[in-house]
Amino acid sequence: MESTEGQRGRDSSSSTSSGGVKRSPLELIMNQIRRKRTATDRKPLGRLLSRNSEKNLISEEVETERKEETKAGADPAESERDIGWGRVCVFLQRLGKKADSKNLSLAHCDLTATDLLELATLLQFLPRLEEVDVSWNELIGGCLRALTSHLQQVGGIKALKLCSCRLNADDVIALGEALGCVPLLDVLDLSYNGGVGDGALQGLLGNLHPPLRELHLVSCQLNAADAAALGGMVSALSTLCVLDVSCNPRLCQEVEGVGGFRELTSSLSHASSLSTLRLQGCSLTADSLDALGGSLRYLPSMRELDLSCNKTLSGGLSRLTAHLSHLTHLESLDLHLCCLTAADLDALIQVLPSLTALTELDMSSNKEAGAVIHPLVSALPLTQIRRLPLNSCSLTEESFTALALAAPFLRSVDVSWCKVVSGRLALLLDALQPSIIQELRLCSCDLTTDDLRHLAAACRRGSLSSLRVLDLSYNGSVCDDGWSSLFSAGGLSSLQEVDLSLRPLTSAPCSAWLPALLSAVPRLPALTRLALQRWSSSMQERQQLKHRLRKTSVLLEWDCKGVMSSSKLINQESTEESQPEE
Repeated sequence: MESTEGQRGRDSSSSTSSGGVKRSPLELIMNQIRRKRTATDRKPLGRLLSRNSEKNLISEEVETERKEETKAGADPAESERDIGWGRVCVFLQRLGKKADSKNLSLAHCDLTATDLLELATLLQFLPRLEEVDVSWNELIGGCLRALTSHLQQVGGIKALKLCSCRLNADDVIALGEALGCVPLLDVLDLSYNGGVGDGALQGLLGNLHPPLRELHLVSCQLNAADAAALGGMVSALSTLCVLDVSCNPRLCQEVEGVGGFRELTSSLSHASSLSTLRLQGCSLTADSLDALGGSLRYLPSMRELDLSCNKTLSGGLSRLTAHLSHLTHLESLDLHLCCLTAADLDALIQVLPSLTALTELDMSSNKEAGAVIHPLVSALPLTQIRRLPLNSCSLTEESFTALALAAPFLRSVDVSWCKVVSGRLALLLDALQPSIIQELRLCSCDLTTDDLRHLAAACRRGSLSSLRVLDLSYNGSVCDDGWSSLFSAGGLSSLQEVDLSLRPLTSAPCSAWLPALLSAVPRLPALTRLALQRWSSSMQERQQLKHRLRKTSVLLEWDCKGVMSSSKLINQESTEESQPEE
């Protein structure tokens, strides 16, 4: 009786709030009902306390769904998978990545050994995984076995990318032992791992099998022993299409009279499906070209051959050109920066007519090439050539005129660092065909104001309507009127990238032509990048341009050194006007 009266007293006291307002009888009844609710019916307190924590929210929601499905008779295994997927989502969100059941992209995530171990335990919840990319995570070097020991849980992987992870010999061995668990692997990229070379590559020997289609080993410190081991791998890869061993300068070195590169080239006879071979910067010599040339007859599918940045092959290109005619489907040949001699160029010109499928020939940064442009162009299948970069080739007036013969068919024209272009740009522009040219690079050509006016005229007549890249950097001799006429011309609706930067250690005001650029921005809907390095302007002008570009999400490259106060800018302009012309 006393307890009942006490309860009534408590109810009576609770029916009056701090403000003296009485509760209705209905509210008192509902209050008692709420008190009788069991703890299992109430919402978890953790959710209320950690509402800002995505990890807790996801795990609690998955747990709630699991309980509901279990009550409804759902499959416990399926519920377990849902919980696992929730853990995967939490892990990826912590790294700033979105969850994808087929593509696990964790490049540039600063992964640690602990992260790698946690990732390995989550692979069991990704049965549909096809691509794993953990490139550019240098802290996982030496710990790869933590991941490879779980690869059997994702046997459907088709691409594995481990670029720049500081892998060592133990990592290579661990990877080799696990490759049998991923029988569908067709892309393997171990580039920029110096520990893969110096003989460590043998850890993969006998473990690579079809259907592997691409093998990338760029800048891995491969030596002659690695080249021999790679030859053994290639012999077993009948499906190999892409082999990239660029930037391995010791690949062609001989050790005690034995050269592993010759074993590698001889193994190419078993890789009849090879369509891309990249040997950039491998210190190729005339003997190396001789060994490579003997294997070309077995590569009928070859479409891309990159021998660039091999200055040591200078004078020996004829050892290879004698065999190039076997590559009847070759589309791209890259020989830039190879110090080609006149004899090398003559040998190349003789074989070019037999390369009927050729669409790209890179001869840039070979000074001797400037003297043979006319016979070179005459030997090419001009109607199908799309790229013929000749930057830094010491072009003469005669060779520049010969280049105009090929211009109507080119999608990319690059004559950067060729001073002969100065005052003669109209000759090249008049040869361009509308809706074809997509890239025009004229860096450091000493362009004049008249050259820019001719460029503006080409824009007005629609010759550059498909242009996507325009590089006019390092041409500080152009007057303000030239820049203004270009941006006022229009006709660049497809332009995506434009570079107007000045040379290092130089500067010039852009206030006179900046209004024309501001007015042109709305007529450049495809623009994604604008470079104005070392042009000076007032802070107000800079903010105006940034505001205009912000609406279209354009990347503006403009160093802070170009910011000037208005008074300083006016003084600089008046000083320049007072200086006599040279």
